[in-house]
Amino acid sequence: MPASAPKRLYTIDDIYALPDGERAELIDGQIYMMAPPNRKHQDILSFLHLSIGNHIAKNNGECRIYPAPFAVFLFANDSKYLEPDISVICDKSKLDDRGCNGAPDWIIEIVSPSSRAMDYYTKLSLYREAGVREYWIVDPIKQSILVYDMEQAAAPTIYSLADTIKANIYENLEIDFSKLQL
Repeated sequence: MPASAPKRLYTIDDIYALPDGERAELIDGQIYMMAPPNRKHQDILSFLHLSIGNHIAKNNGECRIYPAPFAVFLFANDSKYLEPDISVICDKSKLDDRGCNGAPDWIIEIVSPSSRAMDYYTKLSLYREAGVREYWIVDPIKQSILVYDMEQAAAPTIYSLADTIKANIYENLEIDFSKLQL
């Protein structure tokens, strides 16, 4: 039986060499192409970005919020390059012109049909390993939000898109999803 050819291992240079407009993530030498988001995805992203950003500004907060595309290098060796839908970083020393080096404090992923397994399994594991403090998975198809408080509990709390959800990394930030217009 012939031996199979070894898989090509990609690097961050391959990500940077992609044509303009193409988005991908890099996990352990494999490139995962990203489909363009749909309107509902963008509505949720805008709603969350404004809600969190306004809270930070109103409270003169130290954290910074970045919507995708924004580079997150989870580990120092550049083997895990991700573009979360929303990244909240409270340690400014992690920020440089490339993006975020290390774990953001809070990540939100908005599930698309093509990203379901990545968001629910692969990224959850990576974010937990890297030290992300809080991870939300917003699923428009299931009309649900899973909130992982990585510092306190192993199991997520499950909410609907009609609930008000308190962010764990802030004392006084609650997001009322019933105000989201889809």
